[in-house]
Amino acid sequence: MIPQNQRDYLINRIVDKLTEFIFLDYDVKLSSALNMVYQSNVYQLLIKDDGYLYTQSPSYIYELLKPEIKDY
Repeated sequence: MIPQNQRDYLINRIVDKLTEFIFLDYDVKLSSALNMVYQSNVYQLLIKDDGYLYTQSPSYIYELLKPEIKDY
């Protein structure tokens, strides 16, 4: 298990990249892109203490997030 500060760093980096992907692909405001990430089920999986989704690439996680964005 990695230290909490490293885990937090990885999660924050993933959130940054997901927000950037949404911002560019869907032409929405930055605040809207952040809301889409933070209100998603994928984000809940990302921050779970017993989950390891944060070890995956932002691109992979974005593919998981895309179906939720279409429902937004």
